[in-house]
Amino acid sequence: MRAALLAVTASAILLAPAPVTAAGASAGSTVRCPRVPAPAMSRPPRPSPPPAVPEQRAVGGAALATTGLVVPAGVAAPPGVTATSWLVVDLDSGQVLGGCGPHEYGTPASVQKLLLAATMLPRLDPKQTVTVTAADMDIEPGSSAVGLVEGGRYTIETIWLGLLLNSGNEAANALARLGGGGNDATGGVRAMNEQAHHLGALQTHAVTPSGLDGKGQFTSAYDLALIARACFAEPTFRRYVLTEQATIPAQPKQRTKGFQIQNENQLIYRYPGALGGKTGFTDLARHTYVGAAERDGRRLVVTLLGAEPAPKRGWEQGAALLDWGFTLPRDASVGRLVEPGELTATPSAAPSVLAAPGASRPAAASGPGRTGSGRLWSVTALSGAGVLVLLGGLLWRSRRRLT
Repeated sequence: MRAALLAVTASAILLAPAPVTAAGASAGSTVRCPRVPAPAMSRPPRPSPPPAVPEQRAVGGAALATTGLVVPAGVAAPPGVTATSWLVVDLDSGQVLGGCGPHEYGTPASVQKLLLAATMLPRLDPKQTVTVTAADMDIEPGSSAVGLVEGGRYTIETIWLGLLLNSGNEAANALARLGGGGNDATGGVRAMNEQAHHLGALQTHAVTPSGLDGKGQFTSAYDLALIARACFAEPTFRRYVLTEQATIPAQPKQRTKGFQIQNENQLIYRYPGALGGKTGFTDLARHTYVGAAERDGRRLVVTLLGAEPAPKRGWEQGAALLDWGFTLPRDASVGRLVEPGELTATPSAAPSVLAAPGASRPAAASGPGRTGSGRLWSVTALSGAGVLVLLGGLLWRSRRRLT
């Protein structure tokens, strides 16, 4: 099966149009991404990523298989940012408007919580009241927490708000445990990886549900766009990420008072038309960000990895890229987001992952293929996931502080 699918991909490479490069660049050349210098500071060495898999780097279009800038010919240059990779995408059509190193591996930090949301929102009843366990409270000391207490009773909706507004790592553990059907987050993380591969996010491998750094945990700007698109398709998610404040209720048995939490994503307060998103930071990942906005009936999402907080914070860099995206013609495109299930279809039905933007393609399969045990298997994802698991542990040098 793998050989058959690779044959489809190889054929598509021969038929794909020449990469779309920045204005003035020759076809096939690497265009440097616009960057602004960040202040000198002490940073831990970034983890070594797995070897690149050519088929995965070309998912969504041949032009996206670059370490540099890819934008439609003749458009204005995007703003300089400190992020090492980014992508701007039309949420509704799935067309990629431009990016920098779309398929370069990066460390997710708390934007990983979007994969948790894409996986668990359909599984969990927001009205159900659940009990927080000791396993849920097992998070890195000093890392981001919303303030849940062991033995406390909360609705699942309250836990979601604690996750998406305040980036609570104990909330992530609880939701992964509840959605994964076990006594800890292990089953939930496994489900997250299955969901990533179903969405076509072949460069994403989750080790923790919260985004706390773990050996072999990576993603890409392209993968984050796939995950974000799945999240924003959920009305409940859209409501949560636009919520400005919420109440964490008192727990009389644990002698804790109720308190208010506020949404940490400044985009929703300061950017007209903001739809919400997620912030992230660890020492290793630096600042990561996903944000979406609507203007004149057009919805765009930006994803960025590896940013520094100066001269502009992550959300401000995202806002600048959104502004740029909204200036582009509605038919501008350098690639597309694959559809859920498209890359896990059978080889005979699998469309080319390198199809030209806007090209017609067979309908995606209704769902992923599964073994008797219920585990998702993707023909192309297997090799990528194996590389991540086997090599990640050997190459990772971990520091795990998350805010």
